[in-house]
Amino acid sequence: MSVSKTELEERNAGKDLYSYQKGAIDKIFKSFEESPDDYHLLYQLPTGGGKTVIFSEIVRQYLKHHKKKVLVMTHRIELCKQTSSMLTEFEVVNKVIDSKADLSDQAEYSCFVAMVETLNNRLNDDKLDISDIGLVIIDEAHYNSFTKLFKFFSQCFILGVTATPLSSSIELPMTDNYDELIVGESIESLIQNGFLARAEMFSYNVGLTSLVVGANGDYTVKSSEDLYTANDMLTKLIQAYEERSKGKKTLIFNNGINTSLHVYDTFRKAGYPIAHLDNTNTKKERAQILKWFKKTPDAILTSVSILTTGFDEPTVESIILNRATKSLTLYYQMIGRGSRVLKNKKTFDVIDLGNNFHRFGAWGEDLDWQRIFRSPNYYLDSLLSDEDLESNFRYEMPDELRAEFSKSENVHFDIQKTYVESVRNGESSKVVLERSIEQHAKICIENSEDVYDALALAKMLGDDIDFRINRYTKCISKSTFNFVEWLKGEYRKKLNAYLRSNFDEVFEAIHGYPPED
Repeated sequence: MSVSKTELEERNAGKDLYSYQKGAIDKIFKSFEESPDDYHLLYQLPTGGGKTVIFSEIVRQYLKHHKKKVLVMTHRIELCKQTSSMLTEFEVVNKVIDSKADLSDQAEYSCFVAMVETLNNRLNDDKLDISDIGLVIIDEAHYNSFTKLFKFFSQCFILGVTATPLSSSIELPMTDNYDELIVGESIESLIQNGFLARAEMFSYNVGLTSLVVGANGDYTVKSSEDLYTANDMLTKLIQAYEERSKGKKTLIFNNGINTSLHVYDTFRKAGYPIAHLDNTNTKKERAQILKWFKKTPDAILTSVSILTTGFDEPTVESIILNRATKSLTLYYQMIGRGSRVLKNKKTFDVIDLGNNFHRFGAWGEDLDWQRIFRSPNYYLDSLLSDEDLESNFRYEMPDELRAEFSKSENVHFDIQKTYVESVRNGESSKVVLERSIEQHAKICIENSEDVYDALALAKMLGDDIDFRINRYTKCISKSTFNFVEWLKGEYRKKLNAYLRSNFDEVFEAIHGYPPED
């Protein structure tokens, strides 16, 4: 697919469509023509690709050539209103069926937009005449709340649209409810042709083995909040922000209101412009916060998953995933909030503090959506567990810290490899930490003029030390909290003692001359 500059500049909702959007509409109408009236078709297109534009044009054309009505279903009120507005842009007169809607004039409309729960109530109360509906469109079709309504539309053509054709419930795979999947333009293609910004990914290794998976298949809010409200995680978050996102308009996603409030307090104390948003805010408060976020260049907005759908702010420059998720859909939705393009915005940053990048791969990599749709369990079973993920981690020094050790060619030390070698050689496991301390001492001395410089550098190695101790305790299968904390303290003491006792000798071995007095 190639897109001309003129086509990019002239795009006008309701009038012009991009070539890939026209191609999708042609494929969908071809399925209309060739399939039975009760066919269920699923269409996939990445967030930002214009799914609402596509199905609005489909509604317009359908009503023009058919004598039946159309129903569009959404799962949130914001999406309901946005969909209604887009349909109006396409000159489709539509009626929103919300809890306050007067249905006495329903015969005058050929298109309805409804929230799933409201519609379910109206249908069960027999308040809405659906005898003339021929096409049902389901936005964000991966949510399972829609399936309970399928029984009302057994003779209708159902078109589901989603960015990720993977059900929100592993017990209810989408292949059970849809006959066919049409895969739209890929994220990479949309990036190359200027429709989406490219994500620059930065992943910070986080220990997640304390997290608990709940009945919905994702990590529980309770276990997430225990981890992400801890001081070391809040410190890691603000350090990551300062390294990668400082001064950029930033969205922070959390799993739990309490976590978001801790994040808010932490950034406020550090003097950064931040607001908190969750589903307890009133409509007026929400509008004020989003208005502030839009007009403030370096604004930070911390929230729970409330902004994953129905929120579009192209000026977002950085996304921080301050949570882990087992949901591929949520992973794509969160990152997608930063992917909107602007004239001077071609890329955006993603900071991952939940090992999501390691779990799902890079945002926009080539996923086989057909296979995921047909065999979701095969895909889900192939995802690595948190323990497997963490066993593959390698500590990477932040750029600013690495600069302090610029004279060292290599600062990495493989605890697991050293442990395996020590076992094979019949040595005590204690030699692993002894060799690690020697290596840490060496890189400190390599970058120092005297022992005081070396001790100062050793203080900066806290994250690397903690990482090595955590890896070591997994190797020896002894990881009670008190033992791990004791070992971290002992390691620091022994490293400092080693530097004081061996600085001159190691310095001379490295440089070929003794340190100056």
